[in-house]
Amino acid sequence: MQRMAQEWRDHGDDRYRSVLEDFEAYLAEVRRFEDAATVPPEWVRCTELCLEAAGEIVGCSRLRFELNARLELEGGHIGYDVRPSMRRRGFGKSILRLVLVEARRAGLARVLVTADADNEPSLRIIQSNGGVFAGEAVSMKTGKWVRRYWVDLEGGTAP
Repeated sequence: MQRMAQEWRDHGDDRYRSVLEDFEAYLAEVRRFEDAATVPPEWVRCTELCLEAAGEIVGCSRLRFELNARLELEGGHIGYDVRPSMRRRGFGKSILRLVLVEARRAGLARVLVTADADNEPSLRIIQSNGGVFAGEAVSMKTGKWVRRYWVDLEGGTAP
Protein backbone atom coordinates (compact mmCIF):
# COMPACT_ATOMS: atom_id res chain seq x y z
CA MET A 1 0.00 0.00 0.00
CA GLN A 2 2.84 2.38 0.83
CA ARG A 3 4.45 1.94 -2.60
CA MET A 4 1.15 2.79 -4.29
CA ALA A 5 0.69 5.83 -2.04
CA GLN A 6 4.22 7.02 -2.78
CA GLU A 7 3.64 6.62 -6.51
CA TRP A 8 0.55 8.81 -6.31
CA ARG A 9 2.53 11.41 -4.36
CA ASP A 10 5.35 11.28 -6.91
CA HIS A 11 2.74 12.07 -9.57
CA GLY A 12 1.59 15.17 -7.66
CA ASP A 13 -1.49 13.60 -6.02
CA ASP A 14 -1.60 13.20 -2.25
CA ARG A 15 -4.85 11.20 -2.09
CA TYR A 16 -3.16 8.51 0.02
CA ARG A 17 -1.12 10.88 2.20
CA SER A 18 -2.38 9.25 5.40
CA VAL A 19 -1.05 5.85 4.26
CA LEU A 20 2.45 7.34 4.19
CA GLU A 21 2.14 9.42 7.35
CA ASP A 22 0.47 6.93 9.71
CA PHE A 23 -0.67 3.62 8.26
CA GLU A 24 -2.38 2.48 11.48
CA ALA A 25 -4.40 5.71 11.60
CA TYR A 26 -5.33 5.18 7.94
CA LEU A 27 -6.63 1.68 8.73
CA ALA A 28 -8.54 3.02 11.75
CA GLU A 29 -10.21 5.60 9.49
CA VAL A 30 -11.20 2.91 6.99
CA ARG A 31 -12.76 0.90 9.84
CA ARG A 32 -14.52 4.02 11.16
CA PHE A 33 -16.34 4.46 7.85
CA GLU A 34 -17.38 0.80 7.73
CA ASP A 35 -19.46 1.10 10.92
CA ALA A 36 -22.70 3.09 10.70
CA ALA A 37 -22.30 4.07 14.36
CA THR A 38 -18.95 5.78 13.78
CA VAL A 39 -19.37 7.41 10.35
CA PRO A 40 -18.94 11.18 10.66
CA PRO A 41 -22.03 13.34 10.09
CA GLU A 42 -22.71 14.21 6.44
CA TRP A 43 -20.77 11.11 5.28
CA VAL A 44 -22.07 7.65 4.42
CA ARG A 45 -21.02 4.15 5.42
CA CYS A 46 -18.48 2.68 3.03
CA THR A 47 -15.72 0.15 2.71
CA GLU A 48 -12.42 0.33 0.91
CA LEU A 49 -11.26 -2.53 -1.29
CA CYS A 50 -7.89 -2.91 -2.99
CA LEU A 51 -6.92 -4.88 -6.08
CA GLU A 52 -3.63 -6.76 -5.96
CA ALA A 53 -1.68 -8.18 -8.88
CA ALA A 54 1.69 -9.93 -8.59
CA GLY A 55 2.07 -8.86 -4.96
CA GLU A 56 1.42 -5.16 -5.63
CA ILE A 57 -1.66 -3.08 -4.93
CA VAL A 58 -2.62 -1.73 -8.32
CA GLY A 59 -5.79 0.13 -7.38
CA CYS A 60 -8.35 0.85 -4.71
CA SER A 61 -12.07 1.34 -4.62
CA ARG A 62 -14.58 2.75 -2.19
CA LEU A 63 -18.03 1.15 -2.03
CA ARG A 64 -20.59 3.46 -0.46
CA PHE A 65 -23.72 1.74 0.78
CA GLU A 66 -26.00 4.74 0.35
CA LEU A 67 -26.02 8.16 -1.27
CA ASN A 68 -26.35 11.66 0.09
CA ALA A 69 -27.05 14.80 -1.96
CA ARG A 70 -23.35 15.39 -2.67
CA LEU A 71 -22.73 11.82 -3.82
CA GLU A 72 -25.82 11.89 -6.06
CA LEU A 73 -24.10 14.61 -8.10
CA GLU A 74 -20.52 13.38 -7.92
CA GLY A 75 -18.93 10.32 -6.40
CA GLY A 76 -21.83 7.91 -6.47
CA HIS A 77 -21.81 4.54 -4.76
CA ILE A 78 -18.43 3.53 -6.16
CA GLY A 79 -15.19 5.41 -6.55
CA TYR A 80 -12.06 3.75 -7.85
CA ASP A 81 -8.54 4.57 -8.93
CA VAL A 82 -5.64 2.74 -10.52
CA ARG A 83 -2.09 3.77 -9.71
CA PRO A 84 -0.48 5.66 -12.60
CA SER A 85 2.06 2.99 -13.60
CA MET A 86 -0.64 0.30 -13.80
CA ARG A 87 -3.09 2.05 -16.10
CA ARG A 88 -4.15 0.72 -19.53
CA ARG A 89 -3.79 -2.89 -18.40
CA GLY A 90 -7.45 -3.64 -17.66
CA PHE A 91 -7.19 -3.12 -13.90
CA GLY A 92 -9.79 -0.34 -13.84
CA LYS A 93 -12.32 -2.54 -15.61
CA SER A 94 -11.51 -5.41 -13.24
CA ILE A 95 -11.72 -3.40 -10.04
CA LEU A 96 -15.10 -1.93 -10.97
CA ARG A 97 -16.43 -5.36 -12.00
CA LEU A 98 -15.33 -6.88 -8.69
CA VAL A 99 -16.78 -4.04 -6.62
CA LEU A 100 -20.10 -4.42 -8.46
CA VAL A 101 -20.15 -8.03 -7.24
CA GLU A 102 -19.60 -6.77 -3.67
CA ALA A 103 -22.36 -4.17 -4.09
CA ARG A 104 -24.76 -6.91 -5.19
CA ARG A 105 -23.74 -9.02 -2.17
CA ALA A 106 -24.41 -6.01 0.06
CA GLY A 107 -27.98 -5.92 -1.24
CA LEU A 108 -27.79 -2.91 -3.53
CA ALA A 109 -30.16 -3.16 -6.51
CA ARG A 110 -28.41 -0.51 -8.56
CA VAL A 111 -25.43 1.75 -8.10
CA LEU A 112 -24.41 5.16 -9.31
CA VAL A 113 -20.90 5.56 -10.72
CA THR A 114 -19.53 8.92 -11.87
CA ALA A 115 -16.48 10.18 -13.74
CA ASP A 116 -15.20 13.48 -15.06
CA ALA A 117 -16.66 14.03 -18.53
CA ASP A 118 -13.15 14.41 -19.97
CA ASN A 119 -11.90 11.13 -18.45
CA GLU A 120 -12.50 8.90 -21.48
CA PRO A 121 -10.78 5.80 -20.03
CA SER A 122 -12.98 5.89 -16.92
CA LEU A 123 -16.12 6.49 -18.99
CA ARG A 124 -15.29 3.40 -21.08
CA ILE A 125 -14.69 1.36 -17.92
CA ILE A 126 -18.08 2.34 -16.53
CA GLN A 127 -19.87 1.64 -19.80
CA SER A 128 -18.15 -1.74 -20.22
CA ASN A 129 -19.43 -2.68 -16.77
CA GLY A 130 -23.06 -1.97 -17.66
CA GLY A 131 -23.23 1.75 -16.88
CA VAL A 132 -26.22 3.49 -18.42
CA PHE A 133 -25.82 7.25 -18.92
CA ALA A 134 -28.05 9.23 -16.56
CA GLY A 135 -26.94 12.80 -17.18
CA GLU A 136 -24.28 15.32 -16.29
CA ALA A 137 -23.65 17.64 -13.39
CA VAL A 138 -21.06 20.25 -12.55
CA SER A 139 -18.60 19.26 -9.83
CA MET A 140 -18.82 21.42 -6.75
CA LYS A 141 -15.12 20.64 -6.10
CA THR A 142 -13.56 21.28 -9.51
CA GLY A 143 -16.20 23.05 -11.60
CA LYS A 144 -15.74 20.37 -14.28
CA TRP A 145 -18.54 18.42 -15.90
CA VAL A 146 -19.18 15.01 -14.37
CA ARG A 147 -21.04 12.19 -16.13
CA ARG A 148 -23.35 10.00 -14.09
CA TYR A 149 -24.12 6.33 -14.85
CA TRP A 150 -26.43 3.82 -13.20
CA VAL A 151 -25.55 0.14 -13.14
CA ASP A 152 -28.50 -2.21 -12.59
CA LEU A 153 -27.35 -5.07 -10.37
CA GLU A 154 -30.62 -7.00 -10.49
CA GLY A 155 -31.64 -6.66 -14.11
CA GLY A 156 -28.56 -8.24 -15.59
CA THR A 157 -26.82 -5.23 -17.16
CA ALA A 158 -23.83 -5.55 -14.83
CA PRO A 159 -21.18 -8.14 -15.70
